[in-house]
Amino acid sequence: MKTTKKGNGGSRWLAVALTRALVVAGFLFLAQKGWTQLDPGGGGGGSGPSYTPLEAWYFEDTNAWPNAYGFDPISFTNLSSSCLGDDTAVVVDSTDPAWLQYNTYEADGTTNLTVDSGSVMFWFAPNWASTNDAYYPGSGSGVYGRLLEVGGYTQDSSYGWWSIYVDDVGANLYFSAQTNDSSSNCYTLSTPIDWTTNRWHFIALTYSSTNVSLYVDGALATNDPTGLTVWPSQDVLTNGFFLGSDSNGVLQAHGMFDDLRTYNAVVDSDTINNYFNGQKFPYWMNPANWANDNLIASGVSSAVAFAPYTPVFSGPGNLIYVTNVSDCVTSSNVWITNVVVTAAANGSMNLTFTIGGGYDGLAYDVFANSTLSKGFPWSWQGQGYHCNRYTLTGLPNTACFLQLGTPQDTDGDGLTDAYERLVSKTNPNVADTDGTGMADGWEIFYFGHIGVDPNADPDGDGMTNYQEYMAGTNPKVPDNFGVLVTEPKLNLNLP
Repeated sequence: MKTTKKGNGGSRWLAVALTRALVVAGFLFLAQKGWTQLDPGGGGGGSGPSYTPLEAWYFEDTNAWPNAYGFDPISFTNLSSSCLGDDTAVVVDSTDPAWLQYNTYEADGTTNLTVDSGSVMFWFAPNWASTNDAYYPGSGSGVYGRLLEVGGYTQDSSYGWWSIYVDDVGANLYFSAQTNDSSSNCYTLSTPIDWTTNRWHFIALTYSSTNVSLYVDGALATNDPTGLTVWPSQDVLTNGFFLGSDSNGVLQAHGMFDDLRTYNAVVDSDTINNYFNGQKFPYWMNPANWANDNLIASGVSSAVAFAPYTPVFSGPGNLIYVTNVSDCVTSSNVWITNVVVTAAANGSMNLTFTIGGGYDGLAYDVFANSTLSKGFPWSWQGQGYHCNRYTLTGLPNTACFLQLGTPQDTDGDGLTDAYERLVSKTNPNVADTDGTGMADGWEIFYFGHIGVDPNADPDGDGMTNYQEYMAGTNPKVPDNFGVLVTEPKLNLNLP
């Protein structure tokens, strides 16, 4: 069998390191419920029914892919691994046929999966985006990708089928089942989805003769109270089940799987929700999942020109002023308080908060992020004042972290220390981080980044970027001065 692996390693407790994010005059806020770890067999954090998994798969052994009890798969080919999840995850995504096949029943009588009544839950992250994705529309997986499948679909239902899968455009999640009665019938339950590349989702299916329910990210997405009455026969079950593809390895999910668990009981909704909330942190906050950070857009600055010792980015940005508050104190510290989150249109959320502490007349920067990635930039949302209440609208309904930054600008390059540490990743103690002779704030204000070629002339007016910086002119608008002003904007100890 051909197997490949990559990205081995990564700590299951990597989440701990993420809490060491830089705090600038600050506060860190998560617009989500807590990260309590839940025993996979528990029910509601210790209150309620207890469920014992039939089997579990953590995919930590990337050579043999055994389950938690040590049983190896029947077969596998063209798999890889990823550290984007909770430790390692198995990846089923190949231009060649790829599959991972496990027994439904082991030789010693152990049952791995029941298809008439029980529950299945797992984490999945696609390498594609849904065509209807609100932020980054994609093209879907291109096939009706199988997430977990027993048997195979036949038009006349002559064989037997049991499958959780997505459509080719990534807009719907399905559960379907057939028996071998040749009636051409097919049981199907579906729910709309809107998924982003490499974004983890927790999928749970519960099924019995009285109800079938699909859960996505801890919430009930759809259910059928008539129950499940068809499923594959014993002959089909002896061929096992496939994770991430059909039996031919063609209808691939094109994504990552982790922490698969099966039960011979219908797990209740509270347990599913608690399990999701208890496990989501390493999946959603993994620093390698940088695409998640792009869900929060930066504010628009009202600054009109670069000037030393004046903030390059200023103004309310995305912050909407609500009201002034009377029960506010003056302090050398500043913090966010009285946070309220409400649901908004298109599945987004609105977040209202008060800036507490601080001094009159000082503007405090608000930064946002959707993950605690130490190395990935935050987004600047705008400036607010202490004892004022503000609202941010249109935030993603996943997670949102906020930090406040003070006006301190140690190196006088027009960027606050907080902005340099969180957004531009420049040196807050050196005005010219890249050594071009031009201040960080000037480069970022006009070009959006540092590392600008000082000898380039983007506006074609005969003055290089360095000369435009020295003259205090706009490098993107022709000036045609004819006379070069040589007084530097900042004293950068130039020769």
